[in-house]
Amino acid sequence: MPKDLPAWLSYIESLHPKAIAMGLERVKRMVERLNLQPTFSIITVAGTNGKGSTCAMLAQIYQQAGYQVGSYSSPHLLRYNERVKVNGVEASDADLCKAFAVVDGARNQDDVIALTYFEVGTLAAIWHFVQTKLDVVILEIGLGGRLDAVNAFEPDCAIVTSVDLDHQEFLGDTREEIGFEKAGVYRANTPAICGDAHPPASLVAHANHIKADFKCIKQDFDYQSAHGLWQFSMFGQVRYTLPQPALKGDYQLSNAACAISAVEALQLKLPVKEIAIAGAMQQVVLAGRFQTLNRPPEQHFQVILDVAHNPHAAIALAENLKAHRQSGAKTYAVFAMLADKDIHGVIAAVKNEIDVWYVANIDHVRGARAATLAKHIATLNPSAIIYQFDTITQAFAQACADIEACKDTHENDKIIAFGSFFTVSAVMQSAGVVKS
Repeated sequence: MPKDLPAWLSYIESLHPKAIAMGLERVKRMVERLNLQPTFSIITVAGTNGKGSTCAMLAQIYQQAGYQVGSYSSPHLLRYNERVKVNGVEASDADLCKAFAVVDGARNQDDVIALTYFEVGTLAAIWHFVQTKLDVVILEIGLGGRLDAVNAFEPDCAIVTSVDLDHQEFLGDTREEIGFEKAGVYRANTPAICGDAHPPASLVAHANHIKADFKCIKQDFDYQSAHGLWQFSMFGQVRYTLPQPALKGDYQLSNAACAISAVEALQLKLPVKEIAIAGAMQQVVLAGRFQTLNRPPEQHFQVILDVAHNPHAAIALAENLKAHRQSGAKTYAVFAMLADKDIHGVIAAVKNEIDVWYVANIDHVRGARAATLAKHIATLNPSAIIYQFDTITQAFAQACADIEACKDTHENDKIIAFGSFFTVSAVMQSAGVVKS
């Protein structure tokens, strides 16, 4: 049996021949073996983008309201423990090892069930939550919705934050195909929230077909900024006037509206007062979502991290960069992506907001080469200034050195590191954010 968390993670990565194997049959068999019968309320969150932020907001709202709250998310940036939290506190190595051991023991009963890394992690998280006696658990879908391991557990409310092109090799090549996959998280006679103002017809049709209690942004609920605050409304009536979310970006209001719509739908089961929602908006944090790193006072520039890795997210990033750009300031990009993502589409979305590019390889079998990234950038912007590096760490170090060299002539310059969770993780480690 593995002796510690790194050994367990290495072990569970080897249990299935494929890193991703869609389907619920294996997980449902394991649910029976483990006798997993959650008594807590479950909110499931799917979506191309925004699901991590929406999960963080929901967890913070229910914590502010005094509930015992679990949250399960993926991927992680520095530690696997980030994926499993109770009241905002990461699960310990010992708790995770114990949960993995229980899941592995059940897996090896009778006929052995081959599980993927994500399936083991999902089962272990739910087992841990059941032992912890929680009131509500927020579950983030890993990929898609209908066939994702998280979807083996019955939600009291389900959210689809947005629908756009990503993971086409698993979900389909059109928004209609992807919309159907994400709509699979909805349940009959259960609150079904949609944060996409123009949802695919397939998503709406599925929700109606199963008779879900479907509510869509811009139709049934909405948001609007108002004098430094923002308002959440339902059916045309303002319900709450709230402080702006601590998470930066106008698109975060859409995520916040989805979260509050879910809270409203569950008020009879989990009552929440406005003061808890307002407090949560001011306190919610999530690493890698237009996150500004704390830097030493002698460094006169900002480092911003964003995990944007598809065109939909990159458009939002570009809007944020534009909104925060100061006159005469330059933006230096530390950029690396996975090869199976829409590299061209991401660069096209942000190219007008980047002054200098520092592109790097990702040390992963799926990583795109720096030369490939540079070629895409040059195609879209022939006059672009581009430097290539073997590693993200090298790219970040050079960007810091170059921006420091210009500090006397350029004020308010900043570095934006984006393109992948791998990119953000590497920069966080380079900047001194501890990985343990």
